[in-house]
Order: sequence, then structure tokens, then C-alpha cells
Amino acid sequence: MDGKNYINGAFVGSASGGRFESRNPANIDEVLGTFPLSSENDVNNAVQAAQTAYDGWRRLSRIKRGEYLDEFVQLLKKDREDLSRLVTKECGKGIVEGRADVTEGIHMVQYVFGTVRMPHGDVIDSEISEKDAFMRRKPKGAVAAITPWNFPFAIPLWLICPSVVEGNTVILKPSRETACTANKIAEYAHKAGFPPGVINVVHGGCGDLLVKHPDTQVVLFVGSNDVGSEIKKLVAGFHNKMCACEMGGKNALIVLDDANMDIAINAAIISAFKTSGQRCTSASRLIVHEKVLAEFEKRFVEITKRIQIGNPLDENVFMGPVINQSATEKIARYNDLAKKEGAKVLLDGTRLTGEQYKKGYFMSPFVYRMQNSPKSRVLHEEVFGPHVAIIPVKNIDEAIEVHNDTEYGLACAVITEDYRKAKKIRDDCEYGLGYVNLPTIGAEVHLPFGGVKKSGTGLPSASTLIDVVTHRTAWTVNHALEIKMAQGLTVKL
Repeated sequence: MDGKNYINGAFVGSASGGRFESRNPANIDEVLGTFPLSSENDVNNAVQAAQTAYDGWRRLSRIKRGEYLDEFVQLLKKDREDLSRLVTKECGKGIVEGRADVTEGIHMVQYVFGTVRMPHGDVIDSEISEKDAFMRRKPKGAVAAITPWNFPFAIPLWLICPSVVEGNTVILKPSRETACTANKIAEYAHKAGFPPGVINVVHGGCGDLLVKHPDTQVVLFVGSNDVGSEIKKLVAGFHNKMCACEMGGKNALIVLDDANMDIAINAAIISAFKTSGQRCTSASRLIVHEKVLAEFEKRFVEITKRIQIGNPLDENVFMGPVINQSATEKIARYNDLAKKEGAKVLLDGTRLTGEQYKKGYFMSPFVYRMQNSPKSRVLHEEVFGPHVAIIPVKNIDEAIEVHNDTEYGLACAVITEDYRKAKKIRDDCEYGLGYVNLPTIGAEVHLPFGGVKKSGTGLPSASTLIDVVTHRTAWTVNHALEIKMAQGLTVKL
């Protein structure tokens, strides 16, 4: 793919002339596309296009804006399988997950389109009977959306669709690792007939330029805590700019003493190793009651040993590669660190070798048992790979204490047959996404998606994004022939 930026309704190169490559992490010899390293001038052009388009776009009926999304999603649905294969080739997750990524993106477009004829805003009683009071939402302007590689289709659409249906315009800056998928999103937006400047895409390392640009009104970010924290600091310097950042997790699945062990094992395998552990909601901590520890540990390790790792386009493969060389090195460092911190290694993970693995970034699962300790880095820092700790606990109170003993708070799952225990987990654990007898992964677009503490502010995407990309306005109308004031105020002079 000869990729380009998409600015003001046209595919254009960069003034910088620089290019970067997107490669298949399962076969690094395969170049999937080359893309421009965007310059400050490119970013300025994209923001200017979004600003210029904003006034006309916001003045359209919300229903008319939604009709563009309907046309967009009809095009996406026709090419669902081709898009799924592209996602799989570019980010390395299995084809089943590639399909799920695309399906989730399609669901977001459908969900947002489905809201355009629903009630929007509120009619509020006034103290004065002759007055009508309303709460109305107004768009904010040009939105910068900075997205990660692990959900290269769904997450951009999480951010784009709610933004544009509310009357904002968007500049998307995707990950360099998955530029092909972002380019495809631009192609389908173009085919759907969105007016020039409503949706723009700029490639390369230009996220900071978008964040600092004085004419972007909102910054939406999904990625690491380190980057998200810097974005928050930058945005704090602007009086008129809003940001919402979803910044990962150190998630846990809690297995209580009454757990259905079949559910517990399956939920743990999915939580730990889907997308090779490279989800912000992946569980790298399995908190297990000591009464069921032996059975859980034995069965979990046995099944983990049988996980099929290989070409993610193979329908039978459970785990594909991790994303790049840097990821393999980071995971290996944390594996070594666990050993240094006293972990009991149950399954020693490593970079895989051999003919079928030699051209990709394939890592096998690393599983260990370790008592919780506030001094342990591996139990508190996000690894983002197939690296999982089994942490024994004596009771539900200790499980909650261990769960909350991290600076993150994104996803939490509990396996139990007792709804009272589930309620205690629900009320006392710190998280944004909670599950009972399910894995820690599995977002649905009509539910909020976001965390607490280092994981974010709970607002970054899905149904709650409306609170970030709009502001509420109060609108009060007097139907009387005289002015009557609330709170007993008078107009007598």
C-alpha cells in the first residue's frame, strides 16, 4: 500500500518527504505499506481543514450527520472479511480476533447511527411556570484522536463516530504500526461522501503537534500511561482544551473458593493470552483462593502449554506474534525480573525459534506463582504481553486488597457462584469495567469504557464519549409578557 495522509477530502503526501513502513509482525520481511512522516505543515493543514469544515458540519441536522455514518457502515459491512485479514496481518492477533475487531468497529458505527433519532437533551421544569428550560448539547470543534495499534479498526471508530455525529470534526493520528488499517478507514469515509475536512488522517510521529495545536479543542487518546500523562500535562496549559485518556491497566481475575473451575480456567486463559496479552484489559494477575489454588494452577498450566502459537491467519492459532522487537525485549526483561523478585516459575516463556517463528516476533507464555508484595515491580507494572502471575490469597478480603494494590484500575473479573461475594467485589474493588464469571476482556460499544487511577478518567470512549466531545448548554425561554425571576428575584426599580 502506498499510503498517504487524508486531508480535506484528498489523499496527499507529506511536505517532509519522509516515509516509514508498516510490516507484518508475523513475517517482518513483508512490508504491508509505506506512509508519510507528517510535518508540522501537514498537521496545520489537517487542523485547518477540520476547522473550515466545522461550521457547515455542525449546522447540519444531527439526523443528516447520522446518515453519512449509515452509508459508511454499509460499505464496511460489505468488506468485513478483507478488513479483518488486514487487521490480523498488520497487528498480529489471530484472525478470529481480527474479525472481532472489525465487528466491534461496525457495531460502534451502527450504535451511533441508531442514536440520531433518539431523544437528545432534556426539558427541565423551571421555577417559573411561564418559562421552559432546556439542556442542549453543542459540539466543541476540531477533535484530535490518537489511537493505538492493538485495536486498529475498532478504537479509531470508537472515537471518530461519537465525535462527528455530535457535530465535531476529527483529525485521526493512528499508530505507525497499523497505518494500513487507518488508511482504509479514510478510504471508506471518502467513499461514504463525508464532506471534506470532517474526517482527516495524518500519519507518523506527529501526535504532540496535534495535542499542542491551539486550534484542536479536544484530545482523545488510548495508549500507555506514560504518553497519556504527558498529554494531560500539555493540555493543562490550554484554557479551552479538553482531553480524555485511556491508559492501560494491571488487571486481575479473582478466583474465589466456590468458583466453577471450568469457567475459571477458560476465563483466565482468555484474559491472559488473547491478543498475546497485548490488550489494555488483559489480566496479568490471577488472584486465586488458596483452597482451589492447586487445582487451578495445575489445569491452567496444562492448558497454557497446549496453546497454539503461529501464523495469525491460521484459524486454529490462539496466539500470534507480539507487535515488534521492542515488545519482545520488554517482555523478556519482565520475565527475568520476576525470577529475580523470587517468583516460582511454572512455565518459562521466551522468544520462539524454529522455521515457522524465525521471521516473526513470537513469544511463549510466562506463568509464575508469587505472593503479593508492594515492593514487586512485576506485580504492579504493566507488561503488555503473555506474562501472568498467580497470586494466592486466603479470603475475599485479601483478594480485594491485592486487586486494589496497584496504581491502575481498568478491568476486574471475579469467578464465583455466590452473588453476595460478587456484590462485594463490585462495590469494593477499584475498576472501570467489571465482570462476573467472564474474562476481563470483552467490551460492548453501548457500555462505558474507561478506568480509574492511572488507567484514566472513565470518559475516553464508547457511549460516555459524548460527555467529552460536547458541552451542555442551558436554554431558557420566557412565554410571559413580563419578566419573572427565579429565587424570588424582582425587577422593580
